[in-house]
Amino acid sequence: MSDTAAKKFMVFFSIPLATMVEWQKTDPQTREAAEKTMMQDWQTWSAAHADMILGTEVCGKTKNVLAAGVSDSRNDFVVYSMVQGASHEAVAQAYQSHPHLQIPNASIQVMEVKPMG
Repeated sequence: MSDTAAKKFMVFFSIPLATMVEWQKTDPQTREAAEKTMMQDWQTWSAAHADMILGTEVCGKTKNVLAAGVSDSRNDFVVYSMVQGASHEAVAQAYQSHPHLQIPNASIQVMEVKPMG
C-alpha cells in the first residue's frame, strides 16, 4: 500500500482495572508463563501485520488536566499503536484476530486520525 493512499489510525488496547487487579492475584509462575506466551503471540501477530504498523508504545501514568488544575488519574489504556490502512473497517477487521483479545474483558479501539480544521 502506498503511503499516499493509506489513512492513519490510533489503536488503543484496553484492559479494565478490575481485570488487571484480579490478574495480579494469579500464581506468579502461571502468570509469567501466560504473559510470555501472550508476548510471543503479540510478536507473531505484529510481524504478520508489519506493513500497517507505524509504531507501538506502552501507556504510562495518566494525568487529568482541568481548568482547576492537574491531578493523577486512571484509565484502561495499556498500549497504543499508530497504524495505516486503506479504511477504518479494514484496520478494525485486522485487529479482530489480535492476541490482546484473549485477555478477559479486554478491548481494542480503532480511531481514524484526521487533520484538524
